[in-house]
Order: sequence, then C-alpha cells, then structure tokens
Amino acid sequence: MTTAPKPHASGLDHELIEQLHTLAQRVARNSYSPYSKFKVGAAVLLSDGSIHVGCNVENASYRLTSCAEQSAISSAVSHKGPEIKIRAVSVTNLNGAASMPCGACRQTLLEFGDTDTWIFFPGLDGVAASAPLSALIPFGFKLAHD
Repeated sequence: MTTAPKPHASGLDHELIEQLHTLAQRVARNSYSPYSKFKVGAAVLLSDGSIHVGCNVENASYRLTSCAEQSAISSAVSHKGPEIKIRAVSVTNLNGAASMPCGACRQTLLEFGDTDTWIFFPGLDGVAASAPLSALIPFGFKLAHD
C-alpha cells in the first residue's frame, strides 16, 4: 500500500513545486551571464495561479545586472499589472551551487509578496531547500501606499 506524500509546509502540492523548479531551470538557460558564468532562473507563482519566469541579465557595469527574481517579477507586473501577489518562487542555477535570493531580491519579493510567500532554492550539497520569506527577511522594509 502506498501512501500519499506529506503535503509541503507551504500548502503547495509537490507537482506544482516541481513545475516551478523545472520552469526556473529551463529559463536559466537563457541567462546572459558572460562575466560570472552563474546562470540563474526564477519562476514566480502568483495568487491567481499564473506563473512568470525570468533569468539574470548581467552588465559590464555589475551594479546594472538584473537578478532572475527581479526579472520574473517584472514580467509578472508587465503581464498582470501592479496589483500582483506572489505566492511562491523557485530559484535555481545551472552551476550546481547552493544559492538563495540576494538581499535586494528578498526586499523585492516582499514588496509583491508577504511574509508567508514561500521561496524554493538549491541548498547545500544539492539538496532542495525552502523557507517562508519571513525567515529570509525577518525585518523587511514596508511602506503603506494607495
């Protein structure tokens, strides 16, 4: 007798989490990263169920580089408008390295998500890891707006 896998703490089913990961890996192949060679992809799941992807785009002036997470969020806003709500994001790289969203991406995720937005990322030794945004940016900056 087989038992169903335990639900993920995020409330998302495992197939959807795997779909996000696969889409993030696929879009990472489009990364423009001639300087770092660090190819990153992100897949953002919105509260309406739509998924938007993005990859990192480097620039010779490193400060102008766009991260994959911010690229995916920009795509979501471009297609759905500024009222989007991020439910989850999967971030991956093609370099086999452990990596999490940088501080700027965490803040941007908080802008369009919430503390209960789930982040899936490659952990140590290739083991998949996940955490709610509240664990990655416990004191994020928020302003009230109309």
